[in-house]
Amino acid sequence: MDRHDEEYGSALKQDKSPYRNTLHKRTRGWNKALFITGLATTFGSAVVGGYNIGVINAPSSYMQAWANETLYTKYGIQLSSGGIDLLWSFIVSIFLVGGAVGSLGGSYVANRIGRKRSYLTCATLFTIGSVCFHICRFLSSVELLILGRMLVGLGAGMTMTCLPMYLSEIAPFHLRGTLGVFCSMGFTGGVVVGQVVSLQEVLGTSDLWHYSMSFQLIFVILCTLAYPIFPESPKYLCLIGDRSGALRELKKLCDNNEMAEDELNSMEMLTDNTEEEEGSSQKGLLDVLKDPKFLLPLVLVCALQGGQQLSGINAVFFYSVSIFESIGFSKSNAGWANLGAGCLNLCVSFFSPLLMARVNRRPLIMLSCFGCGVFLFLLSIFYGYSDSYSSFPMLCVVALLGYILLYQIGLGPVPYFIGVELFETAERSSAMALGSLSSWVCNFLIGMCFTSLRTWLGAAVFVIFGVVCILLTLLLKVYMPETRGKDTSDIVNLVSRGFQSRPVERKDKMLNRINNELSS
Repeated sequence: MDRHDEEYGSALKQDKSPYRNTLHKRTRGWNKALFITGLATTFGSAVVGGYNIGVINAPSSYMQAWANETLYTKYGIQLSSGGIDLLWSFIVSIFLVGGAVGSLGGSYVANRIGRKRSYLTCATLFTIGSVCFHICRFLSSVELLILGRMLVGLGAGMTMTCLPMYLSEIAPFHLRGTLGVFCSMGFTGGVVVGQVVSLQEVLGTSDLWHYSMSFQLIFVILCTLAYPIFPESPKYLCLIGDRSGALRELKKLCDNNEMAEDELNSMEMLTDNTEEEEGSSQKGLLDVLKDPKFLLPLVLVCALQGGQQLSGINAVFFYSVSIFESIGFSKSNAGWANLGAGCLNLCVSFFSPLLMARVNRRPLIMLSCFGCGVFLFLLSIFYGYSDSYSSFPMLCVVALLGYILLYQIGLGPVPYFIGVELFETAERSSAMALGSLSSWVCNFLIGMCFTSLRTWLGAAVFVIFGVVCILLTLLLKVYMPETRGKDTSDIVNLVSRGFQSRPVERKDKMLNRINNELSS
């Protein structure tokens, strides 16, 4: 038994986790500040980030025609069909590039100016981007459209890094997972809202598409009005040594001053222990990458966030229209059915907070990954042979809806906040930034490669995504510890030995040894 095992076993046996001494005293739950902060930050940043993903598809033909006409009128440049496709790919992809850059920038911003003001930074980026969308048509400027997409991408990437961390840090212990999934719900809901607003029957017309692109500004402005109510993360303030500030913010979140003092004392114990062991109050990206004890949790965070994109969720929705058409829907009705599938995705996500509060993370995410893999294999078979068997088109729909259901109970929400539960406060922002970067890079790769893969493989492209899900399930089975209801300090010890760690086996052995010692 090595030193790590002895320390961890001693902590479990003696009940010395920094938070355990006050957990039984602390009963704070939802209050006005927490509820408003969770709701406003989600609608003001995560929903807006998802909105920019969903709004761009429906009016794309009108936007391409406008861009071509504008370039010809302004610069005398006549684009060919291939040139228009290339320009449009650039306009779409620059959002993903912005997301990747914003993910890394989110770590610096969260550490430099705090978690609360990082939301204000995101809101500013979304606001400027929305203004660019609205005026680009009046000023006949394709450049402003591209700049707007870049800015909202930066905001979306920063949101994915900062928002789950912020909400989880201001949440009471038992609501950590509940608030952690708000970001996932926001992005999912934003995609649906963007799809609805950009419908031709709403604002997705040749004359009004710029209004659909800038409609998000309403969410940003209304939600930012509540900014003075938002508390700063007490954990962040405690980490940088601002005890009075941490106590002030805890009083906003707690029912009484005694409860706030108790929670602050436990935070200070944890911060002191971390600084004694690591010698630094905050860790940058390079510090996290170079430290071997962060290897496994970092792999888990990046694998989950990247695997979320490589699981094929975007490909499934791409194919969903043709799947609905194959069972007899008209093109228009198939589009509405596709929107309905997106609404199902959103409705299932509303149950995520309840699941996170009552169901353990490990079995939930493993069930989700494995189930998604199975349904992707079935979808590949049913769609590939839909012309040969009359029942296969309907089975395609069943596989499609089954995939969406299982995706949203685990693989959809858990990757957004799992970094919060696998890393201490000092290195959390860097880990969240790297996980978010993994998500955006994989999203970009799917965007660049999917069309070619679809042409080459057809429906068999789902097999690739299914294999990713199965491999992710195997990784989680061996290395993923249970994090629900556990102190972060305990979880960090379980995964501190890199790939030599066996979190589940290690904890079981420790508990058995402790029980034997106590019984003797």
